[in-house]
Amino acid sequence: MEYLDTCILESLNYMGKTRTKLIDDSVAEPASAKASAGKEKKPAKKQADSLVAKLQEELGITPKAAEQAKVGEEKLDVGGVKPPRPSSKIKHPTSKKIRSKKYQAAAKDLDRSKNYPLSEALDTVKKMSYSKFNGTLEVHINTLQPGIRGLVSLPFAAGKKIRILAFGKGAEQSGADIFGSDSTLENIEKGKIDFDILITTPEWMPKLAKAARVLGPKGLMPSPKNGTITDDLKKAVEGFQGGKTEYKTEAKAAVIHLGLGKLNQPNEELEANVKTLLQTLGKSRVKKVTLSPTMGPGVKVDLASI
Repeated sequence: MEYLDTCILESLNYMGKTRTKLIDDSVAEPASAKASAGKEKKPAKKQADSLVAKLQEELGITPKAAEQAKVGEEKLDVGGVKPPRPSSKIKHPTSKKIRSKKYQAAAKDLDRSKNYPLSEALDTVKKMSYSKFNGTLEVHINTLQPGIRGLVSLPFAAGKKIRILAFGKGAEQSGADIFGSDSTLENIEKGKIDFDILITTPEWMPKLAKAARVLGPKGLMPSPKNGTITDDLKKAVEGFQGGKTEYKTEAKAAVIHLGLGKLNQPNEELEANVKTLLQTLGKSRVKKVTLSPTMGPGVKVDLASI
């Protein structure tokens, strides 16, 4: 085949643009053959990459930006876990509890760094009470360990009348306010609680165990430790009606909260109630004692004066 030295101008329509290319006849045939061979050997992946490159060129995406996007996707897929997004929740600083003006006025003359002798503490509590009704003297005892529970018979108990529910033989003669039955138990399981203390004989415990999920969180589940499981219902009921009171620490804190009488009672009676509770509980188990009215600030008590 004869090779000519003349050059031919060939117009190619490539991606919508007209380009001019010089082709030398002397190398046109071998180049065409070589290109044809290359096309046959070109892997499918390279063809796909070529199409992607053309598409990127049409969309105006630079190869560098595409590579960065690809790297970003690979980072997200590492370990199959996406990096956590920054929290959109706004954290507000915890604020101090705001007391009412009456509370602040009542606590104006209170020395919070002082441990008051018992008699002086009672006078201070009565003075700082700002309720319009006859408030209750409340005691708050911080103990050295949680899980403390027991009964105390206050010598001068006063306050609201407690409602007692009794299950078992002799309940009707026990003096209890409510006599337990199967229907009563069904109401308890539904969450209907209209009593303050539940006393039972041992044979009723298997049935009452079904209501443990309701009674337990409210502290009403009978227990031999607090005298609410007994064979003598009448004696137990009379004991609670006569001022016997249960004390126990909170479920998640080593602190006991209890009402010890009314603020209009003489100081001598209230002092006797405080001392009886501390003697029953055991002063060696007590860390701190605070007295307070229903509405008003608390007063720390000197343990040596009790």
